Amino acid sequence: MNIDALNNEQKEAVLCTEGPLLVLAGAGSGKTKVLTTRIAYLIKEKGVDPYNLLAITFTNKAAREMKERVAKLIDYKYENMQISTFHSFGLTILRKYYNIVGYKSNFTILDSDDSLTTVKKIIKELNLDPKNYNPKAIRNRISSAKNELMTPDLYSKYANTDFEEKVVEVYRGYQEKLVKNNSVDFDDLLMLPIQILKENPDILKLYQERFKYILVDEYQDTNRAQYILVKMISAKYKNICVVGDESQSIYSFRGADYKNILNFEKDYKNVKVILLEENYRSTKYILNVANDVINNNKNRKDKKLWTKRDEGNKVKCYTALNEKDEAHYVVSEIKKLLVNGVDRKDIAVLYRTNAQSRNVEEELLKENIPYKVVGSFFFYKRKEIKDLIAYLKLIYNTDDDNSLERVINVPKRAIGIKTVQKIQDEANIKNTSMFNAISKGKELDFKLMIEEIKEQAKNISLTELIDLILDKTGMLAELKSEDSLEADIRIENLNEFKSITANFEEMYGIISLESFLEEISLVADIEEHKNETNLITLMTVHSAKGLEFDNVFIIGLEEGIFPHVNSLSSYEEIEEERRLAYVAITRAKKNLELVNAKSRMLFGQENNNLPSRFINEINPDNLIQEKNVINKIEKANLIDESASYTLGEKVKHDVYGVGMVVAIKDKTIDVAFEHKYGIVTFMKGHKVIKKIGE
Repeated sequence: MNIDALNNEQKEAVLCTEGPLLVLAGAGSGKTKVLTTRIAYLIKEKGVDPYNLLAITFTNKAAREMKERVAKLIDYKYENMQISTFHSFGLTILRKYYNIVGYKSNFTILDSDDSLTTVKKIIKELNLDPKNYNPKAIRNRISSAKNELMTPDLYSKYANTDFEEKVVEVYRGYQEKLVKNNSVDFDDLLMLPIQILKENPDILKLYQERFKYILVDEYQDTNRAQYILVKMISAKYKNICVVGDESQSIYSFRGADYKNILNFEKDYKNVKVILLEENYRSTKYILNVANDVINNNKNRKDKKLWTKRDEGNKVKCYTALNEKDEAHYVVSEIKKLLVNGVDRKDIAVLYRTNAQSRNVEEELLKENIPYKVVGSFFFYKRKEIKDLIAYLKLIYNTDDDNSLERVINVPKRAIGIKTVQKIQDEANIKNTSMFNAISKGKELDFKLMIEEIKEQAKNISLTELIDLILDKTGMLAELKSEDSLEADIRIENLNEFKSITANFEEMYGIISLESFLEEISLVADIEEHKNETNLITLMTVHSAKGLEFDNVFIIGLEEGIFPHVNSLSSYEEIEEERRLAYVAITRAKKNLELVNAKSRMLFGQENNNLPSRFINEINPDNLIQEKNVINKIEKANLIDESASYTLGEKVKHDVYGVGMVVAIKDKTIDVAFEHKYGIVTFMKGHKVIKKIGE
């Protein structure tokens, strides 16, 4: 077969077929090509029976693509070749030896929802309060324990808090119920096969004899269970080739341990190490920036990306005044690219957290530029945001049955579908709203809570109202108790909603709920471009792993944003944030822009942030420092704290016209306008309100 198309290092990785091999493959260096060519070479040139090959990757999509590429190289398919994910491979072992671990042949595999339902049942059986012992948090702890190969007995040795002791109890009951129901969960697809192989040396020997050649992709992303499984099977022949890049290890929150790849040379004697440093994706300037950043990590292998491609354009670096300016700048740059004939699908905006997408989304909507948010929904369509808006609508209009039905059991209040239907029936009989029809039970507690919030809302700002809703309803407490990444993202989105209210109050000086709901309805109702494929891509850096785009914007490069505030106290976590920045940078093929802001309204608070350390780590020779061209005027002071008013005084508003001050409170005034506007509440001294004669 022809391997002349490979570079020298790639060729060496293909031809080195015996013994342990570590291929450290930098971003864009052609690692998949090496893996598939190596498999084909073993079969066609070395005469290895495909039955004796095991190739493992991390996603079903990657496994399918690898099979297809190997099939093309060897001209036909081998059905008995094991190219799969770790979990699929574990399942093949479990299907054969299920009885050893107490299962019947027709065992079923629980999905994550089924697993959570089972945990909830155990919590109920143990008479535990789910408010104090959150089912999702406990399910996640059990999952983490299994991936560390910890049984309930082993986990109990490390339990030193009440919560952890309860996790042990639930874990025991959960496992008993799984066996009783002849079911396994996703984590069992690794844990049980390892148990089978450890306790049955004869079975382990069969797998060691069968899989004489083992290849593992993305080795830096392996967790302990995956690491142990591979190590056990490869122990006899040690013809194991692992491919990966510790500089792209960004999934520690899932249990991935980049040290597995760093320690490979300690685990196997006489290891051959090959560096794939030639990059086929990016220009020289982009690679220079990537190398500048990642060189600051201590826990890494010494490698440096390079390319034969052109130097390309220097990387642009732009410091915006604030998050609005940041979004405006990015979209203005996107418009320039589009005018020059660039396809939308070749442009991506990357950010550290989902909440950062909102301002860019709104700016793209204003310009009618189609886009998609990968790994998430349009900001206003996210469940937690729709729930929060429904609460606002219900507080504004308690006759809004749709909003009531959406949130009467959010978070869970044991108000089921039957109860809601009874309320609906009662409302129909009385010809009134569901809210008015409520008169008893837990639903009455809900009604009283809404009335209390509605009353307090009269004397507080919109941003304070959001805090009140999140607190009183229990939405925030429920998410915090989950203790999961998904819950953290939802919390960030809810907190980011406070930036919307704060910006609204700052811009218009209005704190009326009516005006705010009208304003966001105009944005929230804009349809997404669901059927188009040529779209601008918005995504977190985690979602961008494995992808590439001609033009990439990385936004929010500030201390506390990227690197994330939760990582600032730990050197290990800072190094993971730097790896994340490296991944973001190396997604770009032709043009890269790094964007940050002097001040940022995030989660309802305005902060002055220092530029990210990752920008400071870049050699200035590789950058173009763009000047601020969007907002040349620094933000003016919008509030005159010395302003005073008298009842009956006439004032003027640019939109509402002339009005009269009808109420004066601590921080606000109520102004009555003519015609349709009625009474509107403003912050005292806001510049949008002018006294007659000024």
